[in-house]
Amino acid sequence: VDSLEPAVALVRQLARQLGGYVANTAMQTGRGQLRSATLEVKVPANRFDEGLSGLAPIGKLESVNVSAEDVGEEFTDAIARMANARRLETRLIELIATRTGKLKDVLDVEQELARVREEIERYEGRLRYLQAHAALSTLTICVHEPPPVVGHPGSSVVAEAAKQAWRNFVWLFALVVQSLGIVIPLGTVATLGWVAMKRWRRGQAPRAAEA
Repeated sequence: VDSLEPAVALVRQLARQLGGYVANTAMQTGRGQLRSATLEVKVPANRFDEGLSGLAPIGKLESVNVSAEDVGEEFTDAIARMANARRLETRLIELIATRTGKLKDVLDVEQELARVREEIERYEGRLRYLQAHAALSTLTICVHEPPPVVGHPGSSVVAEAAKQAWRNFVWLFALVVQSLGIVIPLGTVATLGWVAMKRWRRGQAPRAAEA
């Protein structure tokens, strides 16, 4: 996107238009960082495709990753468990109504009834969550501005390239000078050795002739 804040505002507006909302937002706007934001958007499941197509006018779409979670099996299981718990609740209520035994036995049945009712409440809560989860789809949207141009503030790319070229030249020149500091002494020693060897050979030549 060209600018981060207007793009985030457009995503929020799109969520409202679809009858959804933005659940979570994380923004990164630090100095020297790529300015970006990640938004978790909840939209009605039947308007999921409309939400995807609505992102195109906001900026350039780089990638799309769609995943689906099937909650049908868990939903069916929760309904069956709650039905069994309700049948047990009915039997316990009837048992308490017709119970004529000891007080301890009645209290035990009432305690079991309380446990079963608590279990039913948990199943009801889980079913409400699954229904809401199935009715809404989640869009995780990442938006970012173009990467900043490498360089110091107020400098151009050409200027930075020229500075880097000059630094490379200075480094190369220093390396050559450093190398000459080794090559020149070695060359001097080699030259002196060659002269000494030549003089020695000249001295040996007359002796060989006399022999």
